[in-house]
Amino acid sequence: MAKMEVKTSLLDNMIGVGDMVLLEPLNEETFINNLKKRFDHNEIYTYIGSVVVSVNPYRSLPIYSPEKVEDYRNRNFYELSPHIFALSDEAYRSLRDQDKDQCILITGESGAGKTEASKLVMSYVAAVCGKGAEVNQVKEQLLQSNPVLEAFGNAKTVRNDNSSRFGKYMDIEFDFKGDPLGGVISNYLLEKSRVVKQPRGERNFHVFYQLLSGASEELLNKLKLERDFSRYNYLSLDSARVNGVDDAANFRTVRNAMQIVGFMDHEAESVLEVVAAVLKLGNIEFKPESRVNGLDESKIKDKNELKEICELTGIDQSVLERAFSFRTVEAKQEKVSTTLNVAQAYYARDALAKNLYSRLFSWLVNRINESIKAQTKVRKKVMGVLDIYGFEIFENADNSFEQFIINYCNEKLQQIFIELTLKEEQEEYIREDIEWTHIDYFNNAIICDLIENNTNGILAMLDEECLRPGTVTDETFLEKLNQVCATHQHFESRMSKCSRFLNDTSLPHSCFRIQHYAGKVLYQVEGFVDKNNDLLYRDLSQAMWKAGHTLIKSLFPEGNPAKINLKRPPTAGSQFKASVATLMKNLQTKNPNYIRCIKPNDKKAAHIFNEALVCHQIRYLGLLENVRVRRAGYAFRQAYEPCLERYKMLCKQTWPHWKGLARAGVEVLFNELEIPVEEYSFGRSKIFIRNPRTLFKLEDLRKQRLEDLATLIQKIYRGWKCRTHFLLMRKSQIVIAAWYRRYAQQKRYQQIKSSALVIQSYIRGWKARKILRELKHQKRCEEAATTIAAYWHGTQARRELKRLKEEARRKHAVAVIWAYWLGLKVRREYRKFFRANAGKKIYEFTIQRIVQKYFLEMKTKMPSLSPIDKNWPSRPYLFLDSTHKELKRIFHLWRCKKYRDQFTDQKKLIYEEKLEASELFKDKKALYPSSVGQPFQGAYLEINKNPKYKKLKDAIEEKIIIAEVVNKINRANGKSTSRIFLLTNNNLLLADQKSGQIKSEVPLVDVTKVSMSSQNDGFFAIHLKEGSEAASKGDFLFSSDHLIEMATKLYRTTLSQTQQKLNIEISDEFLVQFRQDKVCVKFIQGSQKNGSVPTCKRKNNRLLEVAVP
Repeated sequence: MAKMEVKTSLLDNMIGVGDMVLLEPLNEETFINNLKKRFDHNEIYTYIGSVVVSVNPYRSLPIYSPEKVEDYRNRNFYELSPHIFALSDEAYRSLRDQDKDQCILITGESGAGKTEASKLVMSYVAAVCGKGAEVNQVKEQLLQSNPVLEAFGNAKTVRNDNSSRFGKYMDIEFDFKGDPLGGVISNYLLEKSRVVKQPRGERNFHVFYQLLSGASEELLNKLKLERDFSRYNYLSLDSARVNGVDDAANFRTVRNAMQIVGFMDHEAESVLEVVAAVLKLGNIEFKPESRVNGLDESKIKDKNELKEICELTGIDQSVLERAFSFRTVEAKQEKVSTTLNVAQAYYARDALAKNLYSRLFSWLVNRINESIKAQTKVRKKVMGVLDIYGFEIFENADNSFEQFIINYCNEKLQQIFIELTLKEEQEEYIREDIEWTHIDYFNNAIICDLIENNTNGILAMLDEECLRPGTVTDETFLEKLNQVCATHQHFESRMSKCSRFLNDTSLPHSCFRIQHYAGKVLYQVEGFVDKNNDLLYRDLSQAMWKAGHTLIKSLFPEGNPAKINLKRPPTAGSQFKASVATLMKNLQTKNPNYIRCIKPNDKKAAHIFNEALVCHQIRYLGLLENVRVRRAGYAFRQAYEPCLERYKMLCKQTWPHWKGLARAGVEVLFNELEIPVEEYSFGRSKIFIRNPRTLFKLEDLRKQRLEDLATLIQKIYRGWKCRTHFLLMRKSQIVIAAWYRRYAQQKRYQQIKSSALVIQSYIRGWKARKILRELKHQKRCEEAATTIAAYWHGTQARRELKRLKEEARRKHAVAVIWAYWLGLKVRREYRKFFRANAGKKIYEFTIQRIVQKYFLEMKTKMPSLSPIDKNWPSRPYLFLDSTHKELKRIFHLWRCKKYRDQFTDQKKLIYEEKLEASELFKDKKALYPSSVGQPFQGAYLEINKNPKYKKLKDAIEEKIIIAEVVNKINRANGKSTSRIFLLTNNNLLLADQKSGQIKSEVPLVDVTKVSMSSQNDGFFAIHLKEGSEAASKGDFLFSSDHLIEMATKLYRTTLSQTQQKLNIEISDEFLVQFRQDKVCVKFIQGSQKNGSVPTCKRKNNRLLEVAVP
């Protein structure tokens, strides 16, 4: 049976109020109390209509499991308790089913949980969309882009250990089925000033600490880095380590994520080299020097760091050193070079570091976009996720240019939020045919105009001041603001013409104040001009373009001398303004979904809810304003079907089932409850309730009715339970009685049966005992007769035995006497014989005992069975000398035989050849001892396996005994030529080594003699029978490295075929027949130019000398 699906509602088991639109009364205090009550019960999500308010719990909660994902999948937004998954599911289903592009705007201050919220949205979408290898790969790449961007764009701040220091907008692209195809990421306003300076208690970007903590020693050496954080000026030391953060593990995660996203190994290495170069830039320090003309200039103190940076980036050291010391200004056709003092040099160094890191981050975003962008060109649906800074208000006038830009962006987001919320509300009213009434709200367009107006806006005046010739300072910029914006109702400055701020001591002279929608913010004007200029000297750009490092060179295209542009680059403010305009245009084309993140405390601790801090965030997020806009018309709306299903028990006509249309049922229900007509309106598909009190009244009535229904159900259930119990008891009693009667009858029958059996057994026993007594009496009578007869027979037998024993004793006595007599007679005769032969018998006995002892001792002293073992026990007695030698000989022969029995036929053949060689050459040929340890292989060329000699193999049909390359001595000049020497069972063949063609073939019967010297050389001559066909050119003279083996095998093969021993002549002079002449081959001793190789030289027609070393 399938498990019944249980559906709940937003209003069921509600802790506080799940939707702030229903909050009564609505004010700041009740708003905060409701958030706190839900926060204390781990309910961190609350709705404002379709907006999700998220309070950071600073701990893990069990509300993001796969089971939770399935709970919220394909559910109505208000069907379950508030959750970020409900908003994610609503956005995804609208995109998939209604073909509406979506965007999810996540805002809040640092530490409020914006980054985690964006991750949860992406993980939910990844979990509910399609499956498949390609889809999973796209999802994995989209998810793994987060660790890379967090490493390079996030940092530890006093408010958040993983604070995003840039704004991120990601467009996730889907196909018509709702499966992800890819994505595009846009980044906004990276806080690059953090690269060179961090506030106290904060860190630089994560990647610097991850690299130094997690990189291997080999990688650090390659990047010329050390693991100690204190070696680098750009890294703050007071917060270098963060509790609960493992930088080494995070570095491995980032490297793995880069690989998954699609970074090549050389690209990842190039990125790390740029990071290392930025780190080392901070260690460059300058010292002042005075020139002859009185101008101050700067010099680098220690050029070792500069050298290492140049080695990393491939920049010429002199070029970079000059860029840090001089500035070149170009105007039309003129070029002016000025020196930089120490302050300017440090400014140039920091500007280069900031630009290098900022451009690297932009390159990373573009590279990730290349990997995750959709590969197909089909029409796509888009879901955008915006994770950007929340409104920032620092105390003590610490708000600077960055906070001004961030708050401007939030003003634009608030503007589009109000516009889209009202637009959505109006569209729903029109769609449901409900009369639309005008809603009064604060329109912050006047504040946006104060900042972005092209003529007299603050950003326009800042750009104008930066581009103005002459002396430009932050004070001159403030003076201009005081002149232009003095009358603006949202601008405040103590130096303006407006007299009401002249005595305002809370407003310093070097500051101005803007009244944003979230409250008043005091901005410190110092640094506005420099940060807006974002100036990088052209000399440094050109030096970077000259780098041998491909990535760095691509980051500074303006440094190319061929593309010099004298036009001033756009300012940071104008760039950000254009980016925000593009973002707003993009967001207006999509259906918006909002997540407002709130930080409950500054301690980053769980279970702490700081009401003052939360109140501050509620104000600048404009949450109360959101509720008022949402409640301006109707506070609650719901489709007719779920409304009737929820409240049908309040009316007898609709309970328990309504058979008509749902709208008609709701009308009947509301008429029955006598709810005032002005409190609700009927739309096409929904009912609209104006006041939350009406909804709460319905809930109270429903709660009371549910209690009544529960009492009724309990009553009916208890009656049913008692009746069921009674019927069960009665049925049980009948069954028990039937079983008892059956049991009683069975027991009585068993008793009667057992009694009958006992009586039968007693009668049968009595009869058996009576018969037994009769049988025993009869048997005793028979045994008595037998016993009497036996005793009589025994008496007769004993009498006869006694007579026989007496007779036997008499005969034995006679035999004993006779034996003693014979013994006495023999002893008398033996005494004579013993006296004559006693000595000889003793001697033989002694010798026999000594020999026996000798053999027994030899048994324990036998040597090993190795034939080469010369050990033999010494003889104990001289008379055993011949026997001892004979035993030694016999034992040696026996163990030799045992050793020979272990040989295979092949091994026997080898030993026979070795034995034959020993007989032929031992003590005759000096080369012989070196050949003893070399095994005879015969076929050295492996003709059967080498395809080069296939033709030669096919020409020979006999078994090849020797196949070896020899040097044939030329008869004319004594020079050698390589030939293949082949010996078969019947022939001796010579073949060309290269072609394998047979040159000569000599039958073994024509070989008469083999001649060689007694020295350590490989020369030998084969003499042929005179008059034979093979002898027409004369005898053969060869040189070989295996002379002993070849001569032995030739000797044995000839003996086997001709039954005649081949004559082997060993002499240092012998004659060789060359055609018709006889030539003397003479071997002499001499030093050789070729080392230990013998040489042969023809002296004259009758002499051939072989010089042997």
